[in-house]
Amino acid sequence: MEIAKGSFSALAVLILLGQALVLATFDSDTACSWGQDNCQISRDNKLTLILNQWSGAGVKGTKEFLFGYINMRIKLVPDDSAAVVTTYYTSSLWVSEENDIHDEIDFEFLGNVTGEPYTIHTNIFVNGVGKREEQFKPWFNPTSDYHTYTIFWNPYMIVWSIDGMVLRVFKNNEDKGIPFPKTKPMTVYSTIWNADDWACQGGRVKTNWTYQPFIARYMDYKDSVCLWTGTHSIQDCSAEIPQNWYTAPQFKQLTQVQIDSMKYIRSNYMIYDYCSDTERYNGTMPKECSLRPY
Repeated sequence: MEIAKGSFSALAVLILLGQALVLATFDSDTACSWGQDNCQISRDNKLTLILNQWSGAGVKGTKEFLFGYINMRIKLVPDDSAAVVTTYYTSSLWVSEENDIHDEIDFEFLGNVTGEPYTIHTNIFVNGVGKREEQFKPWFNPTSDYHTYTIFWNPYMIVWSIDGMVLRVFKNNEDKGIPFPKTKPMTVYSTIWNADDWACQGGRVKTNWTYQPFIARYMDYKDSVCLWTGTHSIQDCSAEIPQNWYTAPQFKQLTQVQIDSMKYIRSNYMIYDYCSDTERYNGTMPKECSLRPY
């Protein structure tokens, strides 16, 4: 079966709504946050992150937002990328381990030895609590060309998609006692780093430094978000008004085409689901695992 492209492209929808997609760029909307020598931002909306034995690298967005749409096109590290982790995520302010109440929405790409598939790792943290991992093997080669990775977040759900195809959704079920991120502003991050203590086959396969430098390439960073301007943004960004395009009725749930495509991806390419890991939770599963997921 060919995967139906149940596109979650905010661009197409915004055109229908008569609004313009905000064009973010790496040059104007991000800055190198660490590994300066291994972080290269160009003015044509491209980013290069490099890992070598001396350092990885990372960028951080220059604005805070609550809800919206962000996407980047990414070409991952080719050849032997064992234990190399490339990330693309949003996060609120992280203070300390002792006072961790941050929210986070993750895409992480775990490298592998030559010829073995990457692991696409997704997770969500709410009030400092994560442990909601879902993992997939790609149905494409993520190193041979650029692919579009999108995070969509509104007051009703969070959606992860690749090339317009939904692979995961996390619904707002606060009315059932399940926390959902909607009060803390997020910032965009992307990094590359070495995680050979756990990232490749549970840490059994280590980074092969003869392949360095490991290079991840990015282009076409775009977003359409509600900018955070203070605590009043909690109400302002949640209001169901035209300028908050992401609160429109069509964004309160997935379409049937998106659901069918997501079911196919999850049936054929999912390799880990925290809601199936009964041993991890000793049979007492997280509340959301018993609810309809979409």
